[in-house]
Amino acid sequence: MLQKRMVQLMLFVFLGQGVPLSATPPFYNRWQTFDVSDGLPSNKVFCVYATDSEVWAGTDNGLVRWDGKEWRTYNTRDGLAHRVVMAIAQDPNTGDLWFATLGGVSRFSGGRFDTFTQLNSGLTNDVVYGLTVANGEVWAATAAGASRYEIGRNRWTLYDETNTPMHEIWCYSAASCGDKVYLAVWGGGLLEFSRSKKRWKDYRDPDGEMEIDLFRNDGLVHDVVSSVACDDSGVVWVGTYFGLSTYDGRKWLNFMDHDPPVGGLVSNFINFVTTHDGMGWIATDNGLNATDRKHWWTYQRDPETGRGIVLWAPADAPQERIEIETIFPHNYIFGISFQGDDIWLATGEGLARGWRAEQQVESSSLPDSPRKRVLGRPTRAQELNDLLGKGFDDGVQSDD
Repeated sequence: MLQKRMVQLMLFVFLGQGVPLSATPPFYNRWQTFDVSDGLPSNKVFCVYATDSEVWAGTDNGLVRWDGKEWRTYNTRDGLAHRVVMAIAQDPNTGDLWFATLGGVSRFSGGRFDTFTQLNSGLTNDVVYGLTVANGEVWAATAAGASRYEIGRNRWTLYDETNTPMHEIWCYSAASCGDKVYLAVWGGGLLEFSRSKKRWKDYRDPDGEMEIDLFRNDGLVHDVVSSVACDDSGVVWVGTYFGLSTYDGRKWLNFMDHDPPVGGLVSNFINFVTTHDGMGWIATDNGLNATDRKHWWTYQRDPETGRGIVLWAPADAPQERIEIETIFPHNYIFGISFQGDDIWLATGEGLARGWRAEQQVESSSLPDSPRKRVLGRPTRAQELNDLLGKGFDDGVQSDD
């Protein structure tokens, strides 16, 4: 009887507010954490990528692969370019996996690694933060511009301030979206390259203000861009350290953590964005968001109890708070990947796997107390220094 009432309650939350259940992202209410005790080489996980049968994760102490039964670690002695792995991408044509590291780019093919560096290839810099693979090309986002590798031709092209509108050369992320490639540039906004036209275009914050957004939805919310992704409808999702922007080719929509509805973007400090089933998924320094740009899910770990707090914020109805027994191990989230119905998260205290709910959760009203957030909003360079040497601060503070 209790289970039946829980199902009815959750259906009321979704359907009673005029929001079709199919329009909401899947709800994950059961989580499992993997850390060094399970076989990971480190709890500091910077990225994760799931294939149909495997999960790969990059840490500050090597690359790890899970085959569903056990974890295997790869490091420099196995041919990996560097022990710190920042991003993972897969070639859709060959199935080869590519890894962005702090010592170059590595490809895993046929059970072996091939490494590309400044010394043996056209890679512009060995510090590589992100990459994308599509249409027979690898694009690497580095600390000194971007490199494009045409695999079939074995040809490299370098891009920096001399041949692109790149106002800064510190590139964080790359994404392939049909004919276009996007680069997330720290302090330089978003760059778009058209393969067919062989032409670059840049998107910058129109008001040029570092601390505030003067005019809403007038363009990119901020020039410090950390991540970029595209959904199946062609909408570009842009994560910055000062909020989220989306662009459908005609109109910009910007989101910040102080915007209504309460329960929307959980933090302006965005580490990673991706898309899945028409939803944007946002990894921040204070939890996880999912949204269709109207309705919002927020997932957080309560640092005091270790339980999960999930907020469902429809655009036109009261917010709902849902408490769950398990959740990811830390609110500082670096990466997101999907494997069928499951979600995988790279966090500052291990790797997390989430399963879709069976509608067996409890709902309560939102408390009146101020929401809490994890301290600290470092730059990417500070992140690396801190994470590699000092670990994480679990302290929290209340918003005034």
